[in-house]
Amino acid sequence: MAYRYSWKTMRNGAARVRAAAGNSILRAALPQHFLANVLVVLVVCLFAAQAGSAPPASLSPSATPSETPMPSLDEQVQDIKSDVLEIAAELRNLEERLLFPSNTQVAVFVSLDLEDGERLELDSVQIQLDGEPAANHIYSFKELEALRKGGVQRLYTGNVRAGKHRLDVAIAGQTANGEDFARSESFSFTKQVDPKLVGITLGGQGSDDTSIRLEDW
Repeated sequence: MAYRYSWKTMRNGAARVRAAAGNSILRAALPQHFLANVLVVLVVCLFAAQAGSAPPASLSPSATPSETPMPSLDEQVQDIKSDVLEIAAELRNLEERLLFPSNTQVAVFVSLDLEDGERLELDSVQIQLDGEPAANHIYSFKELEALRKGGVQRLYTGNVRAGKHRLDVAIAGQTANGEDFARSESFSFTKQVDPKLVGITLGGQGSDDTSIRLEDW
């Protein structure tokens, strides 16, 4: 038996999936595989729309066309894809709000501050928060180019209690002359009730003058 899916049915189904997904996250405390399961359900809906029967090739003389034109299958598929992306974005935002409440959230960003003609061949950045490893990232060529053009990388997001904390930063790379270098610095910051955003800014072009600065954002 062939099943037919109307446009209204598919849109209503996407809305029900959105509502059910949000409620499931709150009840299940966000299992790591939840988002993947929701996207699988949405993809199944997408394929169901693609496999749905197309409008008849011809209408009998007595058939009366609908007052509102039926969207084409391609339009329906594109709208469903848009719904899938919107739901995925909402789930990611909800997941971050639940996993990292504003009163405990701390985020660490990395950026470069280079003068004209300066070069910093950054290989890796490693951070420790209160003596515990927090993040370690090895940079690809494209990531380094993005940082050189003014890009900002979110290196770490986590939860800490209000009060004073220590952040240890270690970087490794190469100078403009191809010599390896490594630098490390320790910083302290204070976490208030609001979310805490801190930026690690790297500058300089050699092992002797490469700077590591910590700034409040």
